[in-house]
Amino acid sequence: MRLTEFVVPDSIVTDLDASTKAEAIRGMVESLSSAGRIPAEDSDVIISAILKREELGSTGIGNGVAVPHTKHAAVDQLTATVALSTRGVDFASLDGEAVHILFLLISPPDLPGDHLRGLESISRHLRNPNFCNFLRQAQTSTEVVELLEEADNNQLD
Repeated sequence: MRLTEFVVPDSIVTDLDASTKAEAIRGMVESLSSAGRIPAEDSDVIISAILKREELGSTGIGNGVAVPHTKHAAVDQLTATVALSTRGVDFASLDGEAVHILFLLISPPDLPGDHLRGLESISRHLRNPNFCNFLRQAQTSTEVVELLEEADNNQLD
């Protein structure tokens, strides 16, 4: 599954202003809402669902990366956004480090296969140090989209 199939370009945040996990998740959900991908009235419920998922174990996977995710009926297809934080967000990551790259994934409850394929695609690309280094340096959503396209085409190896 290609990142560009489910990451919403208009929702990408390259200057996330958040210091806590909850602030980061709220900012990303609100960016998806502003981009018209989730109804504004569902934002609080989705934020709560993601935070509840975080209680099971942090999605801060280490190396400055987090992949918060949930399933919710407010979306009818796999939907994601990317946020970058220069100063870093305390995400209770496995390695204790601040998070600078966040991928937020929301999928419909009736498409668990898509959810898993989306997480796998994100995880695979985030294991590529070149991809992460270039993402950290991105200044605009256009630059992020170009990196996603390059990653999809295996041009960052």
